[in-house]
Amino acid sequence: MTPAVSDEEESGIHCRLDELLAERDMTLTKLSELVGVSLVNLSVLKNDRARAVRFSTLRAICEALDCEVGDLLVLDRS
Repeated sequence: MTPAVSDEEESGIHCRLDELLAERDMTLTKLSELVGVSLVNLSVLKNDRARAVRFSTLRAICEALDCEVGDLLVLDRS
């Protein structure tokens, strides 16, 4: 079975982590401490370079930021 998106293609999903952190006056470092995910992995997600994300990670981020998954991940329609 081939992947839906190849390594060279973008997923078309945009992570709004930067915007949500700014709205909450929170740093990526603080979020990393709260959710137990490395700063490097959160940075990969924040910069739309993640190829996959665990549901448990999404849940932890959403709980820490008091948001829904749809607030964090959106389709990039451009």
